[in-house]
Amino acid sequence: MTTDSISDMLTRIRNANLVRHRVVQINKTKLTLSIAEILKDEGYISNFEEIELSKKYYLLLSLKYYTQKRRPLIIGLKRISKPGLRIYVNKRNLPIVINNLGIAILSTSKGILTNNKAKKLGVGGEVLCYIW
Repeated sequence: MTTDSISDMLTRIRNANLVRHRVVQINKTKLTLSIAEILKDEGYISNFEEIELSKKYYLLLSLKYYTQKRRPLIIGLKRISKPGLRIYVNKRNLPIVINNLGIAILSTSKGILTNNKAKKLGVGGEVLCYIW
């Protein structure tokens, strides 16, 4: 069992993209479910579904690829705040990922949000990861 479910999720997506898998299986937690919803809303994955196998719950993420040579839509994933070193930002210092071509996912008092939604709501929080 992993202690850092976000790093595990990002690593599984990164590895599945490298070998051009269409679907990747991730352990389901409230946090990974929220991140999967954000990835779907932002268009980085096509869909996800929840499954149960022998009393354990998983998420199946359907990854997106460009049609030519199946290049992955997700180019990079980077974990920012780690269990040993938490990174927090306020509403004035929200991160910008590659000139707004990517997104930063934050854990805020309003829930798990992207940097753009956090800016609209005027909240800061813990920077979980960057995706571009």
